[in-house]
Amino acid sequence: MNPVLALEFVLLAALWGSSFLFTRLGATEFGIVPTAGLRVMLAALFLLPVFLVKGVWADFRQRAKAILFVGLLNSGIPFMLFAFAVMHITTGLTSILNATVPLTGALVAWLWLKDRPGGSRMLGLAIGFAGVTLLVVGKSGFSATGVAGAGSTGITLLAMGACLLATLCYGLAASFTKRYLTGAHPLATATGSQIGAALGLAVPTLWFWPAEPVSFTAWAAVAAVALLCTSIAYILFFHIIEQAGPSKALTVTFLVPVFALGYGALFLNETITPWMVGCGLVIICGTALSTGLVRLRWLERAT
Repeated sequence: MNPVLALEFVLLAALWGSSFLFTRLGATEFGIVPTAGLRVMLAALFLLPVFLVKGVWADFRQRAKAILFVGLLNSGIPFMLFAFAVMHITTGLTSILNATVPLTGALVAWLWLKDRPGGSRMLGLAIGFAGVTLLVVGKSGFSATGVAGAGSTGITLLAMGACLLATLCYGLAASFTKRYLTGAHPLATATGSQIGAALGLAVPTLWFWPAEPVSFTAWAAVAAVALLCTSIAYILFFHIIEQAGPSKALTVTFLVPVFALGYGALFLNETITPWMVGCGLVIICGTALSTGLVRLRWLERAT
């Protein structure tokens, strides 16, 4: 990977890592649904000029229904679930659970698309989900400073479940995209999906709009998560895929929790526990195997 691409890679991880912090700051005042709704609406507006790129608008029109629908699966619903999660568990813990996206993606592809993983990937799935189980059972991060509802085990487990449900949505969206949107221009999918999510969340956002005035800090946080962590991050991600391929681009998942943990500790005084870090490493190892980034040749031959 050349230096410029490596810099883009680190920048993308930094942007996606900050999304949990910005979401927390926004949801504290806007509430869960309006935060998610504003995120996709502003992101859609920012990405609209992409339709001027040759072929993007035509591609979107041809596949509009599928692209709009995948927006709900890949943005609208997950963004609401993560907005709920960061109100009850630490942003760092949320980011570690988010790192299971490739695991759920591989599992959904196996069950839906019959894309059966080999020996190494099967082992990776087992290791990854074992890491998630240990993370949940160990109740890491439950008493983090400044986390609403930190004393309630029930709400904390519900928040962790919301994170895993969000990753399942991402996995379903990935398989849906592979089955129905193969060959679509990536910018058409990126922009159209934000429009679809914005349309889906428009009414709920208005319904749950906060009665009290919202501070500049909350507005700035929502604007940042929309423009930096969604719009610009999408463009960076697709550029890295184009230059380095999807497998290398996927490894950004490993760096995101590092930045998220750092932001949470620095700006929210969140506690980083050894158990959380250890389980995160187990999840990352499982992800590396389940996505095929790391292969155990002896296991592949055995299966």
